[in-house]
Amino acid sequence: MSVNVLDTKSIRGKDVFTDRGMYCGKVEDIELDMSKFRVRSIVISIARGSYLEMELGGKKGIIVPYSMIKAIGDVVIIKHISISERQEQEEAAEMTA
Repeated sequence: MSVNVLDTKSIRGKDVFTDRGMYCGKVEDIELDMSKFRVRSIVISIARGSYLEMELGGKKGIIVPYSMIKAIGDVVIIKHISISERQEQEEAAEMTA
């Protein structure tokens, strides 16, 4: 899926939600791949009390690769990030091994 953006300035400051409707924070910066003329990733400033703050603890920001961006409009929609579920699955796999 392709997300087209005419002006990278228009992305900065937009609210970011997961595709499950969980609020993450705001777009703080954009990382570009100038050799391919495309967006490589976005930097999200994690909001206090948001879903990402609960998942990542005390982190202030996160870099989200372009492949995880689902839509950019009035808000930015990213694929749902679930670190705790993945960690629980890895721990369970280690215990059974």
